[in-house]
Amino acid sequence: MPPYSSYVAEAYSSCQEQQKELLDKRRKAGDEHDTKLLFCSSSTRVSQAVPLDSSSSSSPTFWKGAIVVGAGPAGLATAACLELKGVPCLIVEKSDGIASLWKHNTYNRLHLHIPKQFCELPHLPFPEDFPTYPNRQQFVDYLDKYAARFDLHFRFNEKVIAAAFDTAAGYWKITTMHCNHNNTVLESSGDRGGVLSEFRARWLVVASGENAEAVCPVIPGARHFKGAVVHSSQYKTGADYKGRNVLVVGAGNSGMEIALDLSNFNARPSLVVRSPVHILPREVFGKSTFAVAMKLVKNFPLWFADCFLVWYTWALMGDTSSYGLHRPAQGPMTLKLKFGKTPVLDVGTFAKVKNGDIKVVPAIDHLTSDGAQFTDGQVQQFDAIILATGYRSNVPQWLHDKSNFFSEEGFPRNSSAEAWKGETGLYVAGLGRKGILGAAFDAQNIAQDISQLFFAAELESHNRVQPVPQQHQHQQFR
Repeated sequence: MPPYSSYVAEAYSSCQEQQKELLDKRRKAGDEHDTKLLFCSSSTRVSQAVPLDSSSSSSPTFWKGAIVVGAGPAGLATAACLELKGVPCLIVEKSDGIASLWKHNTYNRLHLHIPKQFCELPHLPFPEDFPTYPNRQQFVDYLDKYAARFDLHFRFNEKVIAAAFDTAAGYWKITTMHCNHNNTVLESSGDRGGVLSEFRARWLVVASGENAEAVCPVIPGARHFKGAVVHSSQYKTGADYKGRNVLVVGAGNSGMEIALDLSNFNARPSLVVRSPVHILPREVFGKSTFAVAMKLVKNFPLWFADCFLVWYTWALMGDTSSYGLHRPAQGPMTLKLKFGKTPVLDVGTFAKVKNGDIKVVPAIDHLTSDGAQFTDGQVQQFDAIILATGYRSNVPQWLHDKSNFFSEEGFPRNSSAEAWKGETGLYVAGLGRKGILGAAFDAQNIAQDISQLFFAAELESHNRVQPVPQQHQHQQFR
C-alpha cells in the first residue's frame, strides 16, 4: 500500500487538474457567458500545491472516539447515537454548517416524498404539528434542533481530501483542507494555497452522502448554447423562469417536481425522458405508497408487490406510456431493492403532462445556439436548461481502503444488512440507497458496535497492571 503522504500529494494534483478544467470551461464559454456550465464543475480550487512538510499543515489532532465525515442527516444521526452511548464523536464537514444540501442546494417547493415517521432520526421525533410531508424548511429546522439537542461537536469548512488506515499505528489518518462556505479552498496568509489539517482516530464513519456531488452529463453542442445551463442543485423557484421555454433534463423525482414548479409559475417546461421510468401515485388507497410498498415486500413475494403497485397505478393513472413515460421491464420494488433506483412518486406532474402544460421529449441529440435537437429529429427553442441529472458519492476521491469495501461508484459492494460495517474500524452511514430511514438504522448499528469496542478498550486500559513502585514492594510482601 503506498505511503499516506502520496495520497495527500495525489489529492492536491487532482484539485489542480479540476481547477484547470474549470478555467478551460470558462475560457471556452466566453466572458459574456461566464456563468454557463460552472455549476457542473468541481468547486474545489487550489492556487498552488502545498508542500507536505510546509507550515500550512498543522500538528495532527488525536480524537479519542470516532470521526464522522459529513454533517448531513446520516452523520448527525450517527454522532448523536455515539454520544448517547458515551463515545466521543467529531463531525468533519466541508461546508459552513449542517445539512448544507438541504439548506443551500434544494428548491423552495421541496417536501419530503414519504411520510415524516419514515424520515425521523433516532431519539427525536418530528413535532406533532408538522404535516405528514414536511416541507424543506421544516426539515431543516428539525435537523438544526437535532444537532443542538445532542450537543454535537463539529469542525466545519474542512474538506476531506484523503483518509487511510495506518496498520502499524492502529488508527485512521484523515487529512483535510480548509474551505469557505462555497467549498472553495481558502488561501493561507502566504502563497502556498489551502491549509492542511490532519486528524487521527481509531474509528472512521463515512457519512458523506449519496448526493455529495452533482452529476452533469456532457451534452454535445453545449458550448454553443446561449442560454443558462444550471444543475438542479442551483434551481430555487419557477418564478425565475416565468414566460420562458425551459428544458428539464432528467425524469427522476427532482426533475418531475421542477417541471411541475415551472409550470405552476407559467413557464413552458419540456421534460427529457431518456429511459423507462416507474411513476407511482404518492398514496395508495389513502395510505403512503412507501408504507404500502414496505408492507407488501415484508409479507409477500417481491413479484406480487411489483404487480400490485403497477396495477394500482394503471387503474388510477392509465397507460403512462401513451404520454412518453414508458415503464421498465422490472418492477419498481425490484429496481429499488436490487439496484437502488427509486421510483417517481407523483405530486401532480403527470396531470400537467396529460393536459399538455408539460411536454415530454426524448433524449437530446445536441444543443444549438438557441435550443436543442432531439433524437427523434425535432428541434425546439429554449431559453434555459436545468440538469436534474442527480448526484454521486465522492468517497472514491478521498478514501483509500485496501479492503475494497467500496465500489468504484462510492457505495458498499455488499448490499446486505451488514453494509454499514467495513474492516479496521471503518463504518458507513447513509450510503445503502435506503433513504433517511436506512441511515437511521445504520447510525444505531454503528453506535452499538463502536461503543462495545470503545468501552472494551477503556476497560483493558484501566485494568492494565501498572509496575509497583520500588519503595512499596517490600512493604507489600512482608
